[in-house]
Amino acid sequence: MQLKTSFLVALVLSAIGLVSWEIYWRSQGYQPTLDDNKHLWAVERAKVNTLTSKDIVLTGSSRVLFDFQLDEFEKITGIKPIQLASAGSSPLPIFHDIVEHTDFKGTIIVGVTPPLFFSTTFPKAGPWQRPQARVDHFHKRTYAHRVNHWLSIPLQENLVMMSGHEEEADENIDLKGLLKRVKLPERTGKPQYPPFFEFGTIDRDRNTRMTDRTATDTAFANVIKNAWKFIITSKGPPPDIEGTTQFFAADAKKFQDRGGNLILVRPPSSGMFKEGELKFFPREKLYDQLVQITGAKSYHYEDYEELKNMICPEWSHLSAEDADIFTRVIAQEMIKDNALTKPTN
Repeated sequence: MQLKTSFLVALVLSAIGLVSWEIYWRSQGYQPTLDDNKHLWAVERAKVNTLTSKDIVLTGSSRVLFDFQLDEFEKITGIKPIQLASAGSSPLPIFHDIVEHTDFKGTIIVGVTPPLFFSTTFPKAGPWQRPQARVDHFHKRTYAHRVNHWLSIPLQENLVMMSGHEEEADENIDLKGLLKRVKLPERTGKPQYPPFFEFGTIDRDRNTRMTDRTATDTAFANVIKNAWKFIITSKGPPPDIEGTTQFFAADAKKFQDRGGNLILVRPPSSGMFKEGELKFFPREKLYDQLVQITGAKSYHYEDYEELKNMICPEWSHLSAEDADIFTRVIAQEMIKDNALTKPTN
């Protein structure tokens, strides 16, 4: 009897604690969202194996995640693309995986964020290692991985305490994330990475939208800008422009030779990001040459009146409203150029 009472008391106290924890974090402005992790990415990657020549795959960095809205794209083209872009990553490993390990010969749209696209082919470098880890997980994942992922989805979608965020985000409310918020005196003399908060929500199909807070709250957007500023001004290895171009060109040729349709897209940037990209990654010497070498169809935001003056709230990604416009304009231009053929009903 005493054991039963103790169990009930523990159960009630646990329930009260969990409800209080959930209410507290919701009061702090958090909302349930999925974790854009390797498991979620692998679900979308698996779909490529069954696609037809009429289908479309998106890959690139976080600008492709935020700036291409899947439902808007489908409204224009009649096809909902598979979203395989990966934040903070070079698109080369994922494109290479599709070319080498599938027979897909539909359309692949590759987003070009110059500092990441032309960064490296070195396996242990962050821009390469992050997407390669997702590719490796897809090929090695077990049934246990899959079951665990699907069981976690309803919890992530409905409970803030279970909702995921990017692993390195300082806003995480798991134990690791909370410990990262404890600021201790710096004793190494090394520059300290500034706080970084997630600024988008993601759906099961990996459609990503910037939060209203990021688009309207200047102070919050400045937190993200400070993180970008730290990255931009930090010393690192120089970009491997020749190596990355040659690597991608070889995969592009193989993909096109088997009948694949390759499209390159340069999404907008603004502020400090745009200034740095104009200075260190000039369009005519990098992007335009990449288009010429690969022979791919190209869509650069600077070529369109509706897009060329868009402002990214935190310098690198479009607000949800502007992302809808960007998607519609680019998709319409692709249809107009016959880069994509809209299916007839």
